[in-house]
Amino acid sequence: MTAKENHGLPATIRLVSVDASGRWLAAAWMDVRRAPLLSFGYGAGFVVVSFALSVGLFAFDMGSLVLPLAGGFVLLAPFLVVGFYEISRRLEKGETPSAGPVARACCANMGQIGAMGVVLMLVFLVWALAAAILFALFWGHNPPPLDRFVEDIVFSLRGTAFLAVGTAVGAIIATAIFFISAFSFPMLIDRPVDVFTAIAVSIRAVRANWQVMFGWAALIVVLTGVGVITLFLGLAVVMPLLGYATWHAYRDVIGPR
Repeated sequence: MTAKENHGLPATIRLVSVDASGRWLAAAWMDVRRAPLLSFGYGAGFVVVSFALSVGLFAFDMGSLVLPLAGGFVLLAPFLVVGFYEISRRLEKGETPSAGPVARACCANMGQIGAMGVVLMLVFLVWALAAAILFALFWGHNPPPLDRFVEDIVFSLRGTAFLAVGTAVGAIIATAIFFISAFSFPMLIDRPVDVFTAIAVSIRAVRANWQVMFGWAALIVVLTGVGVITLFLGLAVVMPLLGYATWHAYRDVIGPR
């Protein structure tokens, strides 16, 4: 590991090796083992909310929108898992974390954390609008019914074009989100900085370690996908792992000024 210049930022950006993501996940699993009840309890909340939203979509005959919802969930995840960052922070200090103190600590810089959350929410709304527009352009006001969803999306010329355009749009939005949020939320939990500084540090850190970070982003997508296709049950494990691993990534990449 080597360090880069901080370019006037209140942090030193380190260069990490290609095996860094494996170290982050290993450290995350240790955190899960040290705080299992809090970890899986927090993770279970994602299962319940995801399942409830999916049932609601099916109830209104909008089951085909589950996939765009899952994509949007990935965009909002950095904000939704802020509690895991605080749990990891307390574990590394040798403390035994509990729900109340963790929640209060997350509120300490809530103004800036909330502002960052608003940024992600705005991007999520752009994502939702883009998905709705794409469905309307390719299928009009009636998206393909769920029982024919795979057939219409995967095995038709119109579906192929839809997937190509949707993937391109989604990749652009997801890349932008990843750059600004990869390290900003952990930094807002850890240091008294403003949201603009945290975003600037996050963008510089991802650019400096772009090969490792894009591999990490792909791993996040794969693990989240596993959580979704297991009827959301896997999120009870995946979300704690990714939350803790993100904290360890932050500690690995972002050093003091």
